Amino acid sequence: MTINVTKSFLPPFEEYQEAIKGIWENTWLTNNGPLVRKLENQLKEYLGVQNCLFVGNGTIALQIAIKAMELKGEIITTPFSYCATTTSILWENLKPVFVDIEPETFNINANLIEAAITEKTSAIMATHVYGRPCDVEKIEQIAKKHNLKVIYDGAHCFGATYKGKSVLSYGDVSTCSFHATKVFHTIEGGSVICNDQQLHTKLELYRSFGHRGDDYFSIGINAKNSEFHAAMGLCNLPKVDDIIEKRKIISEKYDSLLNWVKLKRPTQNIPDFKYNYAYYPIILESELKLQEITEALQKENITPRRYFYPSLNKLPYLDFYNSCPVSESYSLRALSLPLYYDLALNDVEHISAIINQTL
Repeated sequence: MTINVTKSFLPPFEEYQEAIKGIWENTWLTNNGPLVRKLENQLKEYLGVQNCLFVGNGTIALQIAIKAMELKGEIITTPFSYCATTTSILWENLKPVFVDIEPETFNINANLIEAAITEKTSAIMATHVYGRPCDVEKIEQIAKKHNLKVIYDGAHCFGATYKGKSVLSYGDVSTCSFHATKVFHTIEGGSVICNDQQLHTKLELYRSFGHRGDDYFSIGINAKNSEFHAAMGLCNLPKVDDIIEKRKIISEKYDSLLNWVKLKRPTQNIPDFKYNYAYYPIILESELKLQEITEALQKENITPRRYFYPSLNKLPYLDFYNSCPVSESYSLRALSLPLYYDLALNDVEHISAIINQTL
């Protein structure tokens, strides 16, 4: 049996079959159909947010957010994230300016942001890495002081809360990915969340070519999602809390078994934070040790993932370089271990034993 780094949750087939039955009855497949609108309403209720747009994926969510806020020049961002965070900035013809990360949380180091601000800076785009929130208070303070917008890439933090609110409720805009590998998924999909009603309306237009019927208001793109994807989301959303609870049990099993004398993991000692157990990352002593452990696991048909690699400030298609020593070091040594809702605890024991023995 192969154990992959993740495994997509699927609802009972009959439940999904029932959810999509209406699509055959009304032949409404896309273009903001009833299931899409129903999912958006349920997401707003679950997350406790005012506005939520269901879009095609988490990357297009970032792109239309940048476009809708009319950002220019430079965006300060993190080098420790998936490449979509950086490429969404480049795609919109802006320059990413990389600020190094905190050694404890792996999130962007808010204490370093102000030094990177120039007259060209228009926004801060930070990632809640592995589902743990950035220093949202400090980032908001800096943004207000310098009249900057704040976008959070919240691809990892669905179901995580801070001070009683969804982590996705912070910032001018927060985006999320509902890709099949996420805690909550719609097969492919994502969302854009913002509190400003005028901006929400603009984002809604941008999602669908900038027009409603024969009335044209603005530029736009096709960022819509289908009724089939929405149906998967409607089946999965009621099960999110149970999925998170099972991931918590598995994560705590890793906690108890791994040799922490020779390993490091993200830590975040803040009050009022509820984690969603989105990933299980470890930091090895060296890249060589990471490679040894990866090979040892793969011999047993266990597939971990280098996540995140490389440090985004070192992407080969960039024509500039911002030094980020913490991120550059961590990206060489970061390994995400298998974690999904029905991973057996005896498999966690086996994985942990291989890692400890190799260490």
